[in-house]
Amino acid sequence: MTNESKPNPHPATHDGITAPDQKPVSPRKALLGVAVLLVVAVLLAAFGILHRKHDDKVLAESTNSLAAPSVIAAIPKQGAPVDTFVLPGNVTALTDSPIYARTSGYLTKWYFDIGARVKQGALLAEIATPEVDQQLAQGEADLNTAKATANNAHIQADRYTGLVKSNAVSRQDTDTFVNQAAATAAAVKSAQANVQRLRELQSFEKVYAPFDGVVTARNIDTGQLIDQGAAKELFHLQAIQTLRVYTNLPQIYSRNVKRGSKIDLTFAEHAGKIYQGTLTRTADAIDPASRTLLVEIDVDNRAGELLPGSLAQVHFKTPAAGPTFIVPAAALIFRREGLRLGLVVNGNVAHLVPVVIGEDDGANVQIVTGLSAGDRVIQDPPDSLIEGEKVLVASPGQPTDAGGK
Repeated sequence: MTNESKPNPHPATHDGITAPDQKPVSPRKALLGVAVLLVVAVLLAAFGILHRKHDDKVLAESTNSLAAPSVIAAIPKQGAPVDTFVLPGNVTALTDSPIYARTSGYLTKWYFDIGARVKQGALLAEIATPEVDQQLAQGEADLNTAKATANNAHIQADRYTGLVKSNAVSRQDTDTFVNQAAATAAAVKSAQANVQRLRELQSFEKVYAPFDGVVTARNIDTGQLIDQGAAKELFHLQAIQTLRVYTNLPQIYSRNVKRGSKIDLTFAEHAGKIYQGTLTRTADAIDPASRTLLVEIDVDNRAGELLPGSLAQVHFKTPAAGPTFIVPAAALIFRREGLRLGLVVNGNVAHLVPVVIGEDDGANVQIVTGLSAGDRVIQDPPDSLIEGEKVLVASPGQPTDAGGK
């Protein structure tokens, strides 16, 4: 029997190790595997990118949230329908006059010192003016001479006027004497005017009070040389029966004050006592430097309790020009553009609005314009607060974080 050779189901490799049967991989399966790997890689990359973006967004939101200042916002209190405010006022005399000499000479006597109350026409002082006295005597003598000359010229003119009618004298001589009479009459009037001037100048030797008042200054003494004119004040006289009080009213209230209205006045030296004055006149013009209206208030001082030159507190009560609001003084923001208040709008956004203040008592201020009912005012804004900045609004009474002021 012949031994036929059979194929070895496990043929040996070149190194004597038997290798399993291998089937060839199709190209379609290979491409499918590569595609799967690419899709997985893309998904992993996309997931990583989205995750990082989410983390960045969360970080940014967290940073912004921590950076936003925490503030307290509250609705302001409505102001009173009548504005009550106090302004300083300067007290002056109704009439204030320095007294000067109208003639030159030496003071012989004065009759009233400071603090003296005098009536109109009272003799204050006497001045000796010997030069004026002599000039007056000379002027009166010149007047008598002029009158005598004028009388003689008038007689001659009348005589020639009668004779010329009968042709006893010439017309030329008559005209000459008539003209001489007119010239001498004019000389008499001139001499009379000079005498009257000197008499009035002599009358200024006596210094009289021009009105009822009190002597507040005496700057002369007996024997002093007095010069005519305003070089040296003799006396200072003030009428204090009625006093004027001047104050500057803010422009916002200028249309609310009326002439004839009664105004309360207080003085530091009369604590607890209220004086009433009458608003008599205004300047009817706003001062462009201070944007205020000058007003005058007259107060009766016949009792003599008030002194000119003192400081008064003027209490005004005027209808409110519009709705006003009361906010803490700490809520005000001082910027280069002007006074501002911080409001919270749209839930958590800061909005800076310009405002005009009225009365200020130090702790609270009155807002005349710039606010509306329902506005949420930031009570204590940080100095760095800007327009449109997001804020964290805390409840009243809740402490703010480090982002606050």
